Amino acid sequence: MARTLRISTRNATFQQWQALLTNRTKRQRAGEFLVQGVRPISLAVERGWEIRAMLVTDGPGLSRWGRDIVDTADAPRAVVAAELMRELGGKDEDAPELLAVVAMPGDDLARVATGPSLLAVVFDRPTTPGNVGTLIRSADAFGAAAVIVTGHAADPYDPKAVRASTGSLFALPVIRVPSHAEVLDWVAEVRDDGVAVQVVGTDERGPVEIAEQDLTGPTLLVIGNETHGLSNAWRDSCDQTVRIPITGAASSLNAAAAGSVALYEAARQRRLA
Repeated sequence: MARTLRISTRNATFQQWQALLTNRTKRQRAGEFLVQGVRPISLAVERGWEIRAMLVTDGPGLSRWGRDIVDTADAPRAVVAAELMRELGGKDEDAPELLAVVAMPGDDLARVATGPSLLAVVFDRPTTPGNVGTLIRSADAFGAAAVIVTGHAADPYDPKAVRASTGSLFALPVIRVPSHAEVLDWVAEVRDDGVAVQVVGTDERGPVEIAEQDLTGPTLLVIGNETHGLSNAWRDSCDQTVRIPITGAASSLNAAAAGSVALYEAARQRRLA
């Protein structure tokens, strides 16, 4: 049976959990992050992620969902004072019933399932955690095998990114990679294994409309930074660069929105193929 702690003051343990919400360096050093919300916690448990601690609000008994999650996770438990749970859960009023401390998986491109139907997306140097989470959610919805985040980028384990993914972070590999070079080395290995993956960048000045590009084969979609778009290194590395036609007063699409449109177009083509 999992052991139970009691936390009623802002002691060292509470401060460690609080740091997981606000301090990227401490998240990385600990190799864990704090998960808020019913759906994200449920998916983390259902998908077999390592639950390092389950935090339970001190008060009335757990709901049926809460009991099921705690029993299934079988992780060390901490009963935490309601006011402290409100701080950790970002709630101004009601304390969350449960929070979970979850281990980060390794950033290994070998986690990406490759094959003739490969569809994965690269988000290069995103600056906004919410955009990272939104693109992860879209990648999950449209059948992508993975999201690869490259360069100096927002953290997919930031609580804003985790919330924006609405649990999809736990449904597909999300891999952080230092630069485009490591991704291109992986692409070369995939090609050597007989999978003719194409690298397709998105850019408002791309020479080909996205609907005209065949996305039914193995494809790596590359989405650029919110402000500067694709880096020169990625532009030079793409087999093709496509544009999403837009009208109206908008000068461009939000990066996560553009990625979502590109993923939808790939899924649409694949349904019709």
